[in-house]
Amino acid sequence: MRLYTQLIIIILVSLFLSACSSSNSRYSMRHDAAPLRAPTELEMQDAIVTQVIKSASTTRPYEVLGERYTPMLDETGYSETGIASWYGRKFHGYHTSNGEIYDMFAMTAAHKTLPLPSFVRVTNTANGKSIIVRVNDRGPFHDNRIIDLSYAAAYKLGYHKYGTAEVKLEAITLADTHARKTYVQVAAGSTLANIEALASTLREQYKLPTNIVEKDAIYRLHLGPIKDAQHAQQVLETLKQNQFQNAFLLYTQ
Repeated sequence: MRLYTQLIIIILVSLFLSACSSSNSRYSMRHDAAPLRAPTELEMQDAIVTQVIKSASTTRPYEVLGERYTPMLDETGYSETGIASWYGRKFHGYHTSNGEIYDMFAMTAAHKTLPLPSFVRVTNTANGKSIIVRVNDRGPFHDNRIIDLSYAAAYKLGYHKYGTAEVKLEAITLADTHARKTYVQVAAGSTLANIEALASTLREQYKLPTNIVEKDAIYRLHLGPIKDAQHAQQVLETLKQNQFQNAFLLYTQ
């Protein structure tokens, strides 16, 4: 009888230790969740595009859930439109596919085939908001989603409450950051609501990102960036024909 009792105690202790061990695993969270606070403005700054050494181990073909993926060797020229999701607390603090530590407050992302690391401009097609993220992880591996953003990145794009959003992806290399980009200043005014309404209309009409810049209580509406100079000139001429006679081009250095 005493031996039987000891065996029961040993089994219960083993089960307790197993439960404690599993609670420390990322998979102890059955579903992902948002953090308990919002990201700060500093945390939501775009990732800085730098010269990077690609992870050789992440260039090999791999298989997940019966699907086989072949990573790109060069991201130059990559562009795609599709559904983005985000991931948060369940994976926070754990290693990404290229060995970095996932931080849900950093501007990072997971992609199935882009080189690791690489940089991508992500634009929310619904509101024109745009960010630059560092791709350092693999995924997402379900549905038809093309990218998984960190919580901070999704927050800045304005879809953190909805789970997914349609986005446009554009790979950015160090060479791209040195190229001059063109914007069109469409209008300026002192009433933010009016400028925001105009921005929404023009995003849909011209299929371009918008940006509102405030200075001295005046809100300036910019369309862009527009990489092609000829396209920028065409947009400007069309705007001038459609009641925006004071529109003009702006250039980055």
